[in-house]
Amino acid sequence: MRFVIQRVKKASVTINEQQSRSIGRGLMVLAGIGRDDSDDDIDWLSKKLVNLRIFEDDEGKMNLSVLDIGGEIMIVSQFTLYATTKKGNRPGFNASAPPETAIPLYEKLIARVGQVSGKPPVPGEFGADMDIDMINHGPVTIIIDSKAQE
Repeated sequence: MRFVIQRVKKASVTINEQQSRSIGRGLMVLAGIGRDDSDDDIDWLSKKLVNLRIFEDDEGKMNLSVLDIGGEIMIVSQFTLYATTKKGNRPGFNASAPPETAIPLYEKLIARVGQVSGKPPVPGEFGADMDIDMINHGPVTIIIDSKAQE
């Protein structure tokens, strides 16, 4: 499982040009689910996400987590995080989990992050056409892959 985590002042997602969901200060997460991902990946990433110290303390050092600041989390599914571009110029997505595998894992991820953080994250909608609007503060963008665990 791969996350692109962005520290934001605010973020919103518009789903199918109609429904909009938003958060204030916190984390905007693009979550890619791979073919080999499991509950173990969800557990590791959920804990890492909510405890990642990327918010500034009073001394201006990145020393606080989203929990420490009482921030919010938005998680949007993003199968293109598993794109391969080795052959040709058109990305391939064979490493992405198929929907019948990815949807239950995405739903478990949303639930697990809510359990670990004590506050349910704001989800996107799996497979929908979504527009994301955000203010990336810093900018701070972190990429985490559960298979590398670094």
